[in-house]
Amino acid sequence: MGAIIDKAQVAIDKVDQLGDLAGKIFTEFDRDRILRDAHAAEERVAQSATPLPLAGMLVSIKDLYDEAGVTTTAASKLLQGRPAAPRDCDIVARIKAAGAVPFGRTALSEFAYSGVGLNPHYGTPGNVFDPEGIPGGSTSGGGLTVALGLADIALGTDTGGSIRIPSAINGLYGYKPSRLWMSGEGIHPLAKSFDTAGPLAGDIQTAITAFEVMSGKTVPAQDGKTVSLKIGVPVHAFTNDLDDRVRADFDALCKKLRAVGHELIEIDLGFLAENAVINKILVAAEAHKIYSKDFKALETCGDPRVLNRMRFADTLSASDLIDAYAKRADVISMFSSAMAEVDVMISPTLPMMAPKIAEVEADFDRLNATMLRNTSYLNLSDACAISIPVPVGVDVAPGALMIAAPHGHDFAVLDAAQRIDPILRG
Repeated sequence: MGAIIDKAQVAIDKVDQLGDLAGKIFTEFDRDRILRDAHAAEERVAQSATPLPLAGMLVSIKDLYDEAGVTTTAASKLLQGRPAAPRDCDIVARIKAAGAVPFGRTALSEFAYSGVGLNPHYGTPGNVFDPEGIPGGSTSGGGLTVALGLADIALGTDTGGSIRIPSAINGLYGYKPSRLWMSGEGIHPLAKSFDTAGPLAGDIQTAITAFEVMSGKTVPAQDGKTVSLKIGVPVHAFTNDLDDRVRADFDALCKKLRAVGHELIEIDLGFLAENAVINKILVAAEAHKIYSKDFKALETCGDPRVLNRMRFADTLSASDLIDAYAKRADVISMFSSAMAEVDVMISPTLPMMAPKIAEVEADFDRLNATMLRNTSYLNLSDACAISIPVPVGVDVAPGALMIAAPHGHDFAVLDAAQRIDPILRG
């Protein structure tokens, strides 16, 4: 066997050793299909005249992405009986062409509609640092495949933070690109005005390479010069009401950035906090449009927390939606204006460290909203953003820093992330 097939077999053996946990991470794990894809990747890499960017990498697939011959279920019993996808979606086709091996379909919050990762159908795994702590959602299974060393990359989606939250909790790099830079073809939607495909990875360069393959764009190489960034630090949003650990981590990080010559500039982003309800209105309305015909069935086969969130749209009028879309357009413009004098902004990815699964089950609405708060501000403003881990000590769960910029400024975000990441590890 070749090296790619051997690597896939070793990873399959690791999954087999997980016991019940594997069923909470994957909605489908077809060992034979993985090995067939590994054989195909081996041949593709051998026959390529040039090196393939993802050669031999194992990539887990969130169960929203269509794969030929497989049913896309969005981790819901409602969709389990739907026909299998006739073809790979654009992004899965691209990662295969780049030499990667699809490695299982990963579980998520039902329909990708929560930031904490609970799923009553498959069970909720813990996170890599705490088996009783939430994994983060909605890309819960994907985050764990990378954090546990089963896969090199996870394909995720981000509607309100669903790539960045599990990345933050599990010590990963999670990138939410500019929404319109990513193909949504063949990806099961929740709210198309917000949904964004993106990667989770264990290091910055792998995340960037995955983004390049997924988007078809090439991130400019850095020239090696020392650059002093102008970094926006938000006030009246993102940095308020942090827990003690997150506050201490962020203050220490800002001090490090100043010490190496970066300029930190306060920017008032309070308008994002003031308009945060727009996310709730529009995501609920767009999800309602997809699933309202199935509400009766979901009363018996669905997650009641997810159904309740969609039913919020029943309280909205047509004028409420018109106003919300108009206000969102204003917010996007205001964000671009507020960011005009800085290269990127930074904030904690999450306002608190990961709570326990039991705590979230007992207080879902409040804790889900809290975990989504910072990340969803950037979905509201249609921004691009990356979460990177912030090491704080041995045997301590890392913190997480979010770096963001307006839609279309992906290269600025990724450049800043590459400059800031070594400082955090130094």
